[in-house]
Amino acid sequence: MRTVETEAELAGVIGAANEPLAVQGGGTRGVHLSGDVVSTAGLNGVELYEPGALTLVVAAGTPVAEIDRLLATENQRLAFEPMDHRSLLGTAGEPTIGGVVAGNISGPRRIQAGACRDFLLGVRYVDGTGTVIKNGGRVMKNVTGYDLVKLMAGSWGTLGVLTQVSLKVLPRAQTECTLTISGVGTAQAVRAMSTALGSPFEVSGAAYDASKDKVLIRVEGFTDSVAYRIRRLTDLLDSYGTVETIESAEDSAALWRSIRDVEMFAGESGDVWRLSVIPSDAPTIADRLNADALLLDWGGGLIWARVPAGTDLRASIGEVDGHATLIRADAATRAGLGMFHPQPAPLEAISAGLRARFDPRGIFNPGLMGRT
Repeated sequence: MRTVETEAELAGVIGAANEPLAVQGGGTRGVHLSGDVVSTAGLNGVELYEPGALTLVVAAGTPVAEIDRLLATENQRLAFEPMDHRSLLGTAGEPTIGGVVAGNISGPRRIQAGACRDFLLGVRYVDGTGTVIKNGGRVMKNVTGYDLVKLMAGSWGTLGVLTQVSLKVLPRAQTECTLTISGVGTAQAVRAMSTALGSPFEVSGAAYDASKDKVLIRVEGFTDSVAYRIRRLTDLLDSYGTVETIESAEDSAALWRSIRDVEMFAGESGDVWRLSVIPSDAPTIADRLNADALLLDWGGGLIWARVPAGTDLRASIGEVDGHATLIRADAATRAGLGMFHPQPAPLEAISAGLRARFDPRGIFNPGLMGRT
């Protein structure tokens, strides 16, 4: 493995490459690819932080934990709540902000605040020819042509290797509180979450832990506002089941970190899949999975499923509006099923065209997103 220390060094490595490159940040995602491993973890450091402008510019290899500590000094945070995969996957290393952006990693607060790509202001990256590209800036603005900032988020290093990202940050909430509803079942849980999310009470998390048959509804903000909204939501959701309140902000935060990181699947046998679906379809799809354990997030729009090893979950669910991503499995299952859901032919043609434009030699993470 080669860890690059500067953008110029990275550009040189890519420009001189004659074989495929497996690009990684902190190495926490458990993605194993063929090719020479190039790590961006050496591209580390905060380059600009303007708390008053809610703007942060950092090198791509900067650990997320370092960013969290810096933002906490100004009572701010990454509002999109990026997941830490280490407990679920049993990996080591440090999650980096470049890896978060490359995967568009977004947690439970996505339903209210938006995804990682919605907070991305600008990027610098090296394309497949070894050329350094800069796009975007430090403010939100309209663009023409390729919106490279949004395009790089979720491309998993198949279009270019990030060296720097500019992000919008937001203030931390003064407090938070979580409502729980017990004894509901999946269909009733999705209806309860939909009711909470459709209310005017600014819910920032809506999940269902099937193993405990419990809905979790999070509210964040100023103390008096949270107390008022919790009372109103309690009245609104009372007909769905037994409603209780986790009033401690610390206990609530710990619970949502567990949901964010899918900690209930950590150390348990079986493969782990992540399904992005229409929330109203979640109960029907969940019934088809025959899963050993289920966790629903985003009001039912995100399903985490733990299934017996080697299960072709895509075949189990059939044709649905959504996609299934294989997050944890052995090498043979990964090779046979692939990590990402196969794209429809027209969309795959567009994706292939983009990859040919940004990586004409096909050296970045081959085989990861539909490319051999």
